[in-house]
Amino acid sequence: MILSIGGDGTILRVARIITPSSVPILGVNLGKLGFITEIRGDGVLSILPGLLEGDGWIEERAMVEAQVEDRSFHALNDAVLRSIAVRLVTIEAEVDGTAIATYRADGIIAATATGSTSYSLASGGPILHPQSKDIVLQPISCHLGLSHAIVLPPHSIVNLRVAHSDSVVLCVDGQVEVPLSTGQSVTIRLSHHTVRFLRTHGPAYFYSLLGTKLRGGATGSSYRG
Repeated sequence: MILSIGGDGTILRVARIITPSSVPILGVNLGKLGFITEIRGDGVLSILPGLLEGDGWIEERAMVEAQVEDRSFHALNDAVLRSIAVRLVTIEAEVDGTAIATYRADGIIAATATGSTSYSLASGGPILHPQSKDIVLQPISCHLGLSHAIVLPPHSIVNLRVAHSDSVVLCVDGQVEVPLSTGQSVTIRLSHHTVRFLRTHGPAYFYSLLGTKLRGGATGSSYRG
């Protein structure tokens, strides 16, 4: 078991570091929102002995893989192509070899189910159940192209190409940035790696979490997520 002590950003970093390990992560929340984390910092000492004895259950979550030429990056939340300036960028999108849109937007997000409650949601995307393996393709402040999200099945292969001489960066989980040049493409698919979380609440915890967190519930509420 790995204890990730901090906030959601800490968990995202831990998830990438331990890939492809299958060691479960217990998220201890010392941050503000704590959407992925499981336990408040002041509750971990009372819960940890039981977990070491085998209490709890394992929740497995999907990742996406973003490939740029010969480099691959795995993300628990999302892979985002976005402008690095205050201007629109042009990105051509294909799914399984078929062109679907040329986006003129601030960027485009390819999110996992975990990431569907993060940047994608703030950009108008749908919420997926955390154990879904679907991929959300969500434009950011779209001016031209498909303005709504597309929910893609797990076997989909997405190709995003920088169409014009725009300043574009690939951002992985909001923490790793890779500059892209004109004509360069990013291939995004479901990763064969997953992240395993050790949970103490029942499988339906996600629904109460939505009400607590997304309506602005405090991290100090009775829910320990």
